[in-house]
Amino acid sequence: MAKKRKAPSAASNGWLNTYADMVTLMMCFFVMLYDPSEVDITQLATMTASIAGDPTGGGQSLTAGRLSDLGNTINSMPSVEKGRSLGLTVKRAVSLFAPEIKTNKISITSDERGLVITLAADTFFRTASAELNIEETRETLLRIAQFLSDPELSQRRFRIEGHTDSGDTDPAQWKSNWELSAARSLSVLHYLTDFGADEDRFSVAGYADNRPYYSNDTAEGRAYNRRVDIIILDEGHF
Repeated sequence: MAKKRKAPSAASNGWLNTYADMVTLMMCFFVMLYDPSEVDITQLATMTASIAGDPTGGGQSLTAGRLSDLGNTINSMPSVEKGRSLGLTVKRAVSLFAPEIKTNKISITSDERGLVITLAADTFFRTASAELNIEETRETLLRIAQFLSDPELSQRRFRIEGHTDSGDTDPAQWKSNWELSAARSLSVLHYLTDFGADEDRFSVAGYADNRPYYSNDTAEGRAYNRRVDIIILDEGHF
């Protein structure tokens, strides 16, 4: 009499445990290799602002763009080393002024001019005035002066740019927004140099309401447009 064949047993799932253990060990291995000091603080701040919907969080692109295939050529250019050096300065600035950035007193960005430290005019100046609110901003201005005096920036030059919204000024004080924006730049310059920054490395400019960040049609937009920019100039903009 022929023996009955045994039905094939179901496939064992025991391999899943081994696989899960291996994945866990690999994850632990890469976590151990992770170095928090290599995090790009600037990009992290930009991404955080973007997720939170902060309109002031722009100023940097996080994507490679269409010209990424030119990377090998670009990386061989001398200007790349300058950009990397300024990139380290951006990271230091973001770390140093983190409390002011969190409270929207200042913002740190970078563009074709260089590193831009933006002072919110509503925090640093009284309404329609070029007189600094020094009681509340002394500590911040002191740290900015110390930051600009760092030996690593000894070959850099700085420009202070004043901006206003499109609203009218008090004719008894300022003939136009040109005078107000220039006066605010000069006020910031005088305090920074009083706190130790080298006056010979600065230039000042006033742009009135001609370079707005946002539309002047809203109160929020006008508030962002009232600002003073302290720029650590790239070498091409000296």
